[in-house]
Amino acid sequence: MSAVSEAVRAGWTTPCHPWPRHVLDAAAWRAMAAALADAPGVDLIAQWADGQLVHALLHDRALGAMLPVSVPVDSGFYPTLSRARPAAAWFERMIRDLWGHHAEDGRDGRPWLDHGAWALHAPLSARPVAVSGQPEPPEFQAAEAAHLHQIPLGPVLSGIGEPAQMRLTAAGERVVRLEARLGYAHKGTLALMRGKSPRAAARFAARLAGDATVAHSIAFARAAETASGIAAPPRAVALRAVMLELERIASHLSDLALIADAAGFAPPGAPLARLRETLARTAAAALGHRLMMDAVLPGGVAADIAPDGAEAIRTAARQVAELLPVIRSLFAQTQSFAERLAGCGVLRPEFAAALAVGGVVGRASGRSADLRRDIAEPPYDTLLLGVPVRQEGDAAARARLRFEEIAASATLLPDLLAALPAGPLNVPLPPVGGEGIGWAEGARGDVWHWLRLEGGQIMAAFARDPGWLVWPALEAAAAGIAVADVPLCLASFGATVSGMDL
Repeated sequence: MSAVSEAVRAGWTTPCHPWPRHVLDAAAWRAMAAALADAPGVDLIAQWADGQLVHALLHDRALGAMLPVSVPVDSGFYPTLSRARPAAAWFERMIRDLWGHHAEDGRDGRPWLDHGAWALHAPLSARPVAVSGQPEPPEFQAAEAAHLHQIPLGPVLSGIGEPAQMRLTAAGERVVRLEARLGYAHKGTLALMRGKSPRAAARFAARLAGDATVAHSIAFARAAETASGIAAPPRAVALRAVMLELERIASHLSDLALIADAAGFAPPGAPLARLRETLARTAAAALGHRLMMDAVLPGGVAADIAPDGAEAIRTAARQVAELLPVIRSLFAQTQSFAERLAGCGVLRPEFAAALAVGGVVGRASGRSADLRRDIAEPPYDTLLLGVPVRQEGDAAARARLRFEEIAASATLLPDLLAALPAGPLNVPLPPVGGEGIGWAEGARGDVWHWLRLEGGQIMAAFARDPGWLVWPALEAAAAGIAVADVPLCLASFGATVSGMDL
């Protein structure tokens, strides 16, 4: 057992499903943070707050153990984790903006979601304070030397279609530092969920990120189900798996099209767009919505697959499998395009591992007997997926893995459809109290949701989109690339915004 796990398990436990949550005092939390600094095998998955507690979700790779852990807030402060895990700084900035809790000795105390335009300070705190005044511009780091210059980008950006502001610090035509500031698409999702039943709040989870609506819906549903002590019926679990694979293919196709567009390489664009549209129409005909929005509910699914839906999905999967090698050859055979991808945005494996950008829900690509077993019972072995890191870890590697995942999903879909069990589509959620954590493996990495219920109503919630770790990875990988390659680097990471803006 690692020193981190020992420190966490020394705290007193409180019920949380499927893993008990451990509560530490400030001194024990600091000791855990110190141990975390020397424990590369323990990942920080998420960090959030709830009233007068700050929570973190850790993953001990050696033990295969998930470790929810909490610390009380004292006079508005709590001990930081960002000195041990730099990615924690992003979570700590969000906690400050939404709950008003400050990380003691944190790496970065600047605002994140709050741009100075909200009517209330710390809107999720027990006593939000009304504020007034003019919005303040985003804060960025200054250029450190005379030979450096800065290039502002956004918040309206071509290519990703979502608002984000970036500041490039460059030396000539080379990027020295890329810094992102999000929050422009903040929706107040966590506040909207409060006081509602999980069934009523599921629509907010489905709208956190349009390209990951199924993944967020499944993670939210699982959190509600574990908190309520029930399980979705087998047919619903199987239909969720079908939806998740359709969404994975669609997301990767969109990302590959963006990569081609960012590199100025037109030939694959049309077939990729046609395949993406085919999948959207197939999803609408078979499952009721182009994005499969609101198809997953806590307790199961909203409706059964259409009578001819299975055959329509098989046909679409077959089209993807037939056209994919042709599109892939276009990527590989055009020398100028291949050269643009090679070496662009290299993410060092050790940094990717430190961020846990791939997640902990292992995807069994290439092992047909185990494919998608994680839909029901995920094996917790860390794999660098979501933001793929293969060999050189550059844009070319990320494109290659997307092709491989599309092919694996297209092969898997007919098997999932053939194995659909009979039975009910959903079960009711009892009006009980409880705390639960749910997960799903999205196309860009793991999606996690946490809920606390009282009397069947949501008292507190949090959602962790893969973007929380993708954006820090992007910032790290952008150092050294040409300024002209920033759009290509963005596209290769699939850096989306909405899921993080909550």
